[in-house]
Amino acid sequence: MAPPPLPPPPPFGAPLPVTPAPEVLRFLTARRSASAVTLAEPAPSASQLADLLRLAARAPDHGKLAPWRFVILEGGAKVSFADRLDALGQSRGDPTLSAKLVKLRTPPLAVAVVSSPKPGAIPEWEQLLSAGVVCTNLLYAALAMGFGANWITDWYSYDSEAIAILGLNPGERVAGFVLIGTPREMPMERDRPDVDTLVSYWEP
Repeated sequence: MAPPPLPPPPPFGAPLPVTPAPEVLRFLTARRSASAVTLAEPAPSASQLADLLRLAARAPDHGKLAPWRFVILEGGAKVSFADRLDALGQSRGDPTLSAKLVKLRTPPLAVAVVSSPKPGAIPEWEQLLSAGVVCTNLLYAALAMGFGANWITDWYSYDSEAIAILGLNPGERVAGFVLIGTPREMPMERDRPDVDTLVSYWEP
């Protein structure tokens, strides 16, 4: 069953009360990425994708710079992109590069979140972190909409020739490829960190 349509975004300057959202807490309790190689059609519709991108962009953004952008890869365009990466990998004589493309090829939709820092007073590190939050928002929104999703990077996120194929500008980086589709099998719970071992309290 398709989820109900999202409400429109609130108008600028509207008060946004802070209220408990127990359904969000329940979602986070069992949140689990789906394996990329299990993702198949259907992908989000055009209107659903527009909603997902709108939700992804509601990320903390010091200075209101929007230091990120989206590149949508779907259909024949995604096949062509993967084929060009495949040719690049083969030209390197390293078969593992082509083999790693299965995660990109299998899902029907990939959204590249591109970190695009802006010059000025806001530290670049904060802008990079904001792009990471956009990836997280997009991942969580897709899962909450009932799709399977996975956030990956892999070699073609860092290779200079690969990111040129994607169309990145100087100074831009791939924060992640968020892969979205309908899982053919449900993800299983994995080991989680013992949070108690990761917490300390600062004392004067």
